[in-house]
Amino acid sequence: MSASATDRIEKQIFLKAPKARVWRALTDAEEFGTWFRVKLEGPFLPGQRTSGRITYPGYEFLTMDVLVERMEAEALFSFRWHPYAIDPKVDYSSEPTTLVEFRLEDAEGGTLLKLVESGFDRIPAERRAEAYRMNDGGWAQQMGNIAQHVAG
Repeated sequence: MSASATDRIEKQIFLKAPKARVWRALTDAEEFGTWFRVKLEGPFLPGQRTSGRITYPGYEFLTMDVLVERMEAEALFSFRWHPYAIDPKVDYSSEPTTLVEFRLEDAEGGTLLKLVESGFDRIPAERRAEAYRMNDGGWAQQMGNIAQHVAG
């Protein structure tokens, strides 16, 4: 059974940086926080949660909470989270999460970064479309943010 067209977001970007540099930008929690605009309270470790305050203007009231799934050096970094969980009055903890996967591939002159966020079809119907739409736009912005970060 294949996933619907609204179950997954896929983005990719060529980064003018070696895989080791991109890997560090993704998996060092402090560096991730710089380009993603979040102040994480702890490191990324497989099987563990980390959370922190969003630092993007207008969203500072939000906390980002992720459960790290896999870290395969310079190849795959993945975590689970609650997509577009922005209403401070709502407890999202009982909702299913989506899976965010960053895959790195060698490319001439740099690194190809591929992002897939999947599992939107399991998000409650009343907020699924908006979560998908907002994360689709958010990932487009974040791909530009990491490109600027690793180029600098």
